Amino acid sequence: MRQRAGDWLAGTVGYQIYVRSFRDGDGDGVGDLAGVREGLDHLADLGVDVVWLTPFYPSPGADHGYDVSDHLDVDPRLGGLDEFRGLLADAQALGLRVLIDLVPNHTSDQHPWFVDARGARDSEHRDFYVWRDPAADGGPPNNWVSHFGGPAWSFDEVTGQYYLHLFLPEQPDLNWAEPRVREAFATILTTWFERGVDGVRIDVAHALVKDPGLRDNPLLDAAVPLDEPADGDPHLVFHRFEHVHDLDQAGVVEIYRDWRRLADEHGAVLLGEVFLLDADEVARYVADGALHAAFCFPTLKTSWDADAMRAALRPFADGSDDRVAWPLSSHDDPRAASRFGGGELGARRSLAYFTLLCGLPGTPFLYQGDELGLDDGALPPYVAEDPIAARNPGAVGRDPQRTPMPWAPGPGFGFTTGEPWLPFGTNRDDSRTVAAQRGDPTSPLERTRALLATRRRLTALTDGSPTHWVLDEGPLVIIERGEGEVLVALHVGDGGGPAGLVLPEGCRLAFASGDHVSLVDDELVLPEDTAAIVELEPSAQDTGQIGPDPGDRALLDAAAREASA
Repeated sequence: MRQRAGDWLAGTVGYQIYVRSFRDGDGDGVGDLAGVREGLDHLADLGVDVVWLTPFYPSPGADHGYDVSDHLDVDPRLGGLDEFRGLLADAQALGLRVLIDLVPNHTSDQHPWFVDARGARDSEHRDFYVWRDPAADGGPPNNWVSHFGGPAWSFDEVTGQYYLHLFLPEQPDLNWAEPRVREAFATILTTWFERGVDGVRIDVAHALVKDPGLRDNPLLDAAVPLDEPADGDPHLVFHRFEHVHDLDQAGVVEIYRDWRRLADEHGAVLLGEVFLLDADEVARYVADGALHAAFCFPTLKTSWDADAMRAALRPFADGSDDRVAWPLSSHDDPRAASRFGGGELGARRSLAYFTLLCGLPGTPFLYQGDELGLDDGALPPYVAEDPIAARNPGAVGRDPQRTPMPWAPGPGFGFTTGEPWLPFGTNRDDSRTVAAQRGDPTSPLERTRALLATRRRLTALTDGSPTHWVLDEGPLVIIERGEGEVLVALHVGDGGGPAGLVLPEGCRLAFASGDHVSLVDDELVLPEDTAAIVELEPSAQDTGQIGPDPGDRALLDAAAREASA
């Protein structure tokens, strides 16, 4: 057993690998573990600390790996256990830690547990899943709906009951009221920890426990019929309900307290996909020995607006105690560059926003390709692979953010020598490849590398130092870390041009996300859509003040005046 501190995640930088689209090592067009191993040098050189791998377990592929048929093996199409062990060894040699994706809310309908469970009402694994008799009218037991469209219940002809699935019918939900399910996952966790993984990212971490009475969820807008088309988007139907009985139920946090004891025994961490937008609700999951950290999902939802950013981020930062992960993008959401305008503008804003996230307490996370300023890859509807798009005509789905990683110009863009499982779509620009950007100090790649090096050097950004929000309004989002040690400023812009901030004497510009950022004669000039990290004057610490003296603080809090570039 490895002897390591179990709570090492805070202060690190994470990187999400969507395995199918990262790199193909065997030429069959699908990213695999061999491809991940080939790309680890890039990640170590970039300056990340933690790599999160999406599911690589055996799976029929209904939801591209999130329908697991064996939690303890590796899909032979993606490698094998020996390949995975080699990946861990390579990562360790490069100083990288590895998190794997644990999927505990549901399994594949091809999992041996479910195959047995649907065979008879008295089968050994029947109670591993949620089964109920039909309602009086013969329909589903309640009004719950699936994230992926349609009812959250499917009727099983063999046994005459419905089974629950908050996602696809091919993804039946596990019954966490069954002690044997808890025992099985304790074994799964222990096995992977003993194999050497550094922790797990927990899929749908807020949904494992369901209301024991399976009561109907309140309908928020009763005037809208549920059978009315929702513009092809199943999420619109899902959000017509208040999810008070199927999500975030009493008892789920206790599961993670049990898991925490297992993780701490192995020096591993638990990182939760707690898809709740209220900071106080998420805080319960990281309190009192539960998860080590949880993702802040408002990070992925905020618009390019300073007030919206403060409203989204500040409650999580202020109450996190370093137990928040800040994703810039993900495989389930539009990329930051696309959300913020697309093209060069979106790439510039994405890096500026990530600079702000790197200033917050906790763990910023890149999604593969974010370091290249990559957009969503627009795709024609007929190539839909994501089940949201494939099963809901008119829905865009998540394919655009899952297009393959472009490594180098040429056929296959260095991702594969074969036909890629998902087309690159509009992501066919040679300038957005790793090879083209490497060595160019003005590229998103090299600027991201410089940002992460700066964050690592300035310990106030990584050691849990206090966070002060300098402004409450205006187009500048400014935070201060430590006892007057580091200032991080983002200029979202309001059409008024560059902003000038008067700072204490002796400050130093440590990082700029774009061109024309300057610090001359104690004035920071920050163009719109850029961010900067400034080392504040060391003498401010000696006086016991937090940051600049009161006169300079007044200038900061007024947020400035316009200044010419």
